[in-house]
Amino acid sequence: MLTTVVIGTCVSIQGNFVKRLSNGLVTVRVGEQLFTGRPVSQAQAA
Repeated sequence: MLTTVVIGTCVSIQGNFVKRLSNGLVTVRVGEQLFTGRPVSQAQAA
């Protein structure tokens, strides 16, 4: 599933969902790299 996360204040990364961490952050995969950030809500993404 394609998921968008925000890293810092203005960097958004869209990638394949990997996992949700216990602190609420989400990890996505882009190619070989993993990125962890705050998930973008459905209302913001639409």
